[in-house]
Amino acid sequence: MKTVLFLAHPESDGSLGKVALEALTAAKSLVEKSGADLVAALFGGDVQPAADTIAGCGASRFLGVSGDDFAQPRYASDAAAIEALCRSVNPDVVVCGSTSRINRVLPGVAHRLGGCGELNATAVDVDDNGVTVARWFYRQRMRAVLRREKHPLLVALGSGSYPAWQGDAGSAQIEKVDAELGDACTRTAVIGQQAPQSGAQTIRPDADLLFVAGAGWMKKQTDGQTHVSEAETIILDTLKKSQASLGGSKSVVDISGEGVEVLSFMTHLNQVGQTGAVPRHPKGLATCCHGEEPHVVGWRFINERRAINLDPNCGWAHGKADVLYVADAFEVMRKVNALMEE
Repeated sequence: MKTVLFLAHPESDGSLGKVALEALTAAKSLVEKSGADLVAALFGGDVQPAADTIAGCGASRFLGVSGDDFAQPRYASDAAAIEALCRSVNPDVVVCGSTSRINRVLPGVAHRLGGCGELNATAVDVDDNGVTVARWFYRQRMRAVLRREKHPLLVALGSGSYPAWQGDAGSAQIEKVDAELGDACTRTAVIGQQAPQSGAQTIRPDADLLFVAGAGWMKKQTDGQTHVSEAETIILDTLKKSQASLGGSKSVVDISGEGVEVLSFMTHLNQVGQTGAVPRHPKGLATCCHGEEPHVVGWRFINERRAINLDPNCGWAHGKADVLYVADAFEVMRKVNALMEE
């Protein structure tokens, strides 16, 4: 292996996202193990600020495709930019972060280059027999290590697979690469963006804490009544104060079909477990869920697991949680919110 190409695009504020910096760590690890040359390539509206932040990463060259035509995500222009960057370097391996923008175009670019693309991989490594890519199958229960004969190998790594690169900023000398765009490549235009209000946002992939709510929040409490509206207030208050990401067990997202009052903000997008969703937050707090095996599988990459449940014999108590609080989640989270308010 002679060349490893680190590929990234700046975020809307001009910086490199966390997943891109994690991919840079992976690329540097490949370089250190193989003795290959590291080249950094960026595409977007203005790539200079992003390149400057990683000027100390040890790349021998910095390449860039930039301009107004590349500022917004668009398949045709992004594919042309990545193809031009790859052809100018002819790398053996391309390592990038698994963002929606890159995932959209990477398979097509791999086909154009006659190579192979791997999306949402969890590791890339090299040994005496070549480069390997690791990923999970069967809803994250089986880990496979793959080898590909086609080159170049384009690998998009999922968030949380590596620590984010940290290093000195500087002034990167970018070699401009031209990507030819015909009229057909610029027909699609981004006319605006719609995003939820910050107070309504519940999914935060980069949050330090994953707060998971189970169906117990909607069940009858000690007074024999349900308190769903109060549960919503407590949970949303927790998310707002802690900036945590919200998860849900399968039972809590399926209960909407049972004709009972449900948490209005909980959807299948929040489900952790049988969907195959595997969050990678540093900490996780499960409340009012019993720690069923399919649900717990989705927690395998959470570093510190804690749970709140009134049942001391629930699944979390059987070695699946680092700490189990046998208590009423309503009372505990009211007290936690009060402490965060202070």
